[in-house]
Amino acid sequence: MALEFGLKLHAERIEGSNAIARHGPDGVLVNGIEHTRSVIVPAQGAVVAWPVADFESLASEHFAQLLAFQPELVIFGSGPRLRFPAPALLQALIKARVGVETMDTPAACRTYNVLLAEGRAVVAALLF
Repeated sequence: MALEFGLKLHAERIEGSNAIARHGPDGVLVNGIEHTRSVIVPAQGAVVAWPVADFESLASEHFAQLLAFQPELVIFGSGPRLRFPAPALLQALIKARVGVETMDTPAACRTYNVLLAEGRAVVAALLF
């Protein structure tokens, strides 16, 4: 079954990078592949499943996992509405001096693509 997307973004592919081509309440399309569960989208390399069922399931280990991508900035998409994770959950990123911006998932997808186009070392961590 195909995803029902709310918004198609203009760039289908930023050469050599993982641009988010479309997003909606049911997932994202990256490099022609639909992702319907929570996902980590690094600027380059493999897009990977993020083992977080929902916002209430977030743990510090989930954010620490993002360090493996060596980002300068993490864009956290908290789902359909803006919800901030407890600061204790972000400690690994804070200690590593990695910036974290939280927004609802649709805004996170758009912001991620802008930063990606600027050549930033960004990672999107998206909840669905």
